[in-house]
Amino acid sequence: MQTPPVALTIAGSEATGGAGAQADLKTFQQHGVFGTIALTCIVSFDPRADWGHRFVPVDPQVIADQLEVITTTYGPEQLEVAKIGMLGTPATIETVAGALRQRNFGHVVLDPVLICKGQEPGAALDTDRALKAQVLPLATFVTPNHFESMSLSGMDTIETVEQLTEAAQRIHEASGAVVLAKGGVHLPGDDAVDVYVDSERTEILSAPKIGDGAQVAGAGCTLAAAVAAQLALGATPLEAARSAKEFVTRGIQERLASNAPFDVVWQGA
Repeated sequence: MQTPPVALTIAGSEATGGAGAQADLKTFQQHGVFGTIALTCIVSFDPRADWGHRFVPVDPQVIADQLEVITTTYGPEQLEVAKIGMLGTPATIETVAGALRQRNFGHVVLDPVLICKGQEPGAALDTDRALKAQVLPLATFVTPNHFESMSLSGMDTIETVEQLTEAAQRIHEASGAVVLAKGGVHLPGDDAVDVYVDSERTEILSAPKIGDGAQVAGAGCTLAAAVAAQLALGATPLEAARSAKEFVTRGIQERLASNAPFDVVWQGA
């Protein structure tokens, strides 16, 4: 019997199943990768308050305990890939960064969630700074969205593919990580454009925009998790980016509708 590769997600729970650790584990499973999880926080939307975020962090020692048992159970030859999602607090970031420094993962895929919508602005800013200082330097692959690309690159605006390309190149030069900067629906035109940058090439990945502009939750989580799964399966970073783009496009095409003001990606598509 062939043993599947193992991947780790360090992320938060999102109760509707559309994003966060739930999306990550479903994405791993669809790729034939065995998923493990260190839960960092619990996020639940509030239907009685305009679907705002309710955010509860997991105690840092509990996070450390989860990471300890996962990395003890699966050695480096089995578990080479870690995917980072929502961390949420400076204390969580410090705990996760320490664990990443102790265990030399072959690939660390960072979905740099810079805004935690359940926090006060000051706390969110502290979290953003800590993430950039402590986790970004440890990442080998980064998947920023439109806002995150501006923040990480220092650019004031990104309104064209050329500007998104410049942002991705700046992030790569500053971090050394492979970058897949997501343009999504934020750029004009009929295509959803992402920009891939590594030390050898810059490539534009595009697919037709889907739907009528409806919000679709979980696309970013799913993209980063699909990249991580592909890397665990032995793909090159560029192959992983291309495959992940196709996987997310299919998931959005077959998205699941609900009573919430957003649809969700269907990883089983």
